[in-house]
Amino acid sequence: MSSVAAGSAKPSPRTVVPTVETVLAFVNTRADGGGRQELFGDGHSFAAWLAEHDEFGDEFGGEAVATDADAAAARELRDALVTLLLAHSGDEESLGEPLRHAEQHLRRAGALYPLATVVTAGGVELASPQAGVPRVFGTVLAAVTTFAQTGDWGRIKACRNPPCHFGFFDRTRNGSGLYCSTGCGSQVSMRNYRRRQRRESEAPPEA
Repeated sequence: MSSVAAGSAKPSPRTVVPTVETVLAFVNTRADGGGRQELFGDGHSFAAWLAEHDEFGDEFGGEAVATDADAAAARELRDALVTLLLAHSGDEESLGEPLRHAEQHLRRAGALYPLATVVTAGGVELASPQAGVPRVFGTVLAAVTTFAQTGDWGRIKACRNPPCHFGFFDRTRNGSGLYCSTGCGSQVSMRNYRRRQRRESEAPPEA
């Protein structure tokens, strides 16, 4: 469940609020070339991940149950979100057709996992009225929606260093961060340098 307290001030751009953590916990479940394992590979691994995350596992009374189809749906939702986060980082390969497909998938997800507005004296919350795995997906969408309302949705990004693509919250003052760490930034710089060196060495000599 995600919430925005009534009358609360907009969070600082460099402050990670709970909704951001919910989104990042979900998107940072992909395998990569750096040793991270796929956590949504099948129903068993997806259920194990849910059980380790209170914001999702509590829905199942401490024992999450998920099918392989649930895991596949989780991967599709996650990968669509990662494409959007790569677009936030200006990753050219995620733009155009990939981004269009991701946005279409998220529109379908919004229809499949609708949210309900819960109004109390203490504030207004978006919550999923569904149960089980659909509620998990609704919780992710509620977190996305709630944080986007702060105006800083573009600060949740995915690292442009392939194959990392780790989700992160851009704390830079001007929102110009492109990589999840200085290490990834250095790797990209080194690859670009070597690419320039190869081009220069392969260029024909001047007459």
